[in-house]
Amino acid sequence: MPRFSANLTMMFQEHLFMERFAAAAKAGFKAVEFMFPYDYEVADLKRQLVDNDLALVLFNLPAGNWAAGDRGIAVDPRRAGEFREGVAKAVAYAVELDVPVLNCLVGKKIAEIPEEEQRQAMIQNLQFASDALMKAGKRLVVEPLNYRDMPGFFLNTTGQVFTVLDEVARDNAFLQYDLYHAQRVEGELIGTLEKNLSRMGHIQIADNPGRHQPGTGEINFTGVFKAIDQCGYSGYVGLEYIPLGSTLDSLSWMNEYGYSLSC
Repeated sequence: MPRFSANLTMMFQEHLFMERFAAAAKAGFKAVEFMFPYDYEVADLKRQLVDNDLALVLFNLPAGNWAAGDRGIAVDPRRAGEFREGVAKAVAYAVELDVPVLNCLVGKKIAEIPEEEQRQAMIQNLQFASDALMKAGKRLVVEPLNYRDMPGFFLNTTGQVFTVLDEVARDNAFLQYDLYHAQRVEGELIGTLEKNLSRMGHIQIADNPGRHQPGTGEINFTGVFKAIDQCGYSGYVGLEYIPLGSTLDSLSWMNEYGYSLSC
């Protein structure tokens, strides 16, 4: 049975962010993840984790000015210094909060910079991040985003990320496999899991269309979960979906697939 983590950025939005930890624990989760911790004090986050007996299993490296439209800065050679400062900040949070995996969103293509220059900046930045995380005993994951929801994002497919990871050539660098994004642009979810699970550092799920809970769309989650189990994946499966209805009501899919809320 997969181990599930609740993504507190998308789930339990009925509560203020700091109240979502308790809500997740009450629902039965033992692990959580979210996009960014940097607006909060480490001590406050740690208190929520300890008080609710939760493990924090993933968050993202700083991704630039999110409100202004940034979706990562690794591809921008002009912002290499900012990227490295962000890595240092992320590592500090990860060490204090005992987080094993950090995700990098590499960013959107920049019209005024040749694509190859962006690619080389990305490779160098990912190598830097991997090395910094390795020293801290952490893993780096790199996530492609689908071009339908995120036009212009530099990496859209699992194959593109694997090619980048081959160039990065670090033992602690992996793919973050988000089934929603993959289904939007390439499909072949079960086959990709079966062939490449050893290169996946984290898995996230949501159904398509709508990015809601399993059972609301077209993805064959029975086959997906079977493949995850049979391939021996030992990490967490992040529930990065937008609940259709209340968060607690949206969790009824677990019973339908034979899983317990004690995740």
